[in-house]
Amino acid sequence: MLKLSIVIPAFNEEKLLGRCLAAVAEAASALREFGCDHEVVVCDNHSTDRTSAIAAAAGAKVVFEPVNQIGRARNTGATSATGDWLLFLDADSFPSPALFADLAEAMTSGRYLGGGANVVLEGHRGRAVFVARLWNVLSRLMHWAPGGFLFCEAGAFRELGGFNLDLFVSEEIDLSQRMKRLARARGKRLIVLHRHPLPTSPRKLHLYSRAEHWEYTKRFLRHPFSAKRSADACPLWYDGRR
Repeated sequence: MLKLSIVIPAFNEEKLLGRCLAAVAEAASALREFGCDHEVVVCDNHSTDRTSAIAAAAGAKVVFEPVNQIGRARNTGATSATGDWLLFLDADSFPSPALFADLAEAMTSGRYLGGGANVVLEGHRGRAVFVARLWNVLSRLMHWAPGGFLFCEAGAFRELGGFNLDLFVSEEIDLSQRMKRLARARGKRLIVLHRHPLPTSPRKLHLYSRAEHWEYTKRFLRHPFSAKRSADACPLWYDGRR
């Protein structure tokens, strides 16, 4: 039986992790219809709240990563995973059974090495929706999997060395590019699932002002190479605001 390991990196995620895990439990019914088993691995990335307790209470395997870095937490979670496939899911996202059915179909088809899914921000319109739609178009054109929903054959992930630990952001694009090259070499490809987008929290739009978003954008545009390689340069992901 094919097995999927759902790896969730979590840094101070007590507000949304329970809802995420409940959504995963419900969505997993679609995996069983395709004859797929699953496990959930939550990597507590040095949280100071009830993240680990919430994960354990939901029946997830809990592992700990002391260095606060998203890619490192994903890699640590993957080390403890036992599945044939890996799905990296963000703790503020809520997959549906329909999305997991599309995922199971892709995994069992034999045509794909991995991929991602389009995303939709819950309860938002206007500028936020435009940005999400722009990302979805780029994602499908470039075959870039979003970090919030990235799946891959476990053996291929390990062969590629996992996420690049030099990067604190955009590590999913880096991995997607390496996955594409490996997929071509194996006569496969990546797929970005789009029929049932992944609902995800728009909390960064509420927690950070437009000025803060613009300041980060300017810093990234001025120094894209160095900004990706420093947690201090990426406060939207690493300052702990929740």
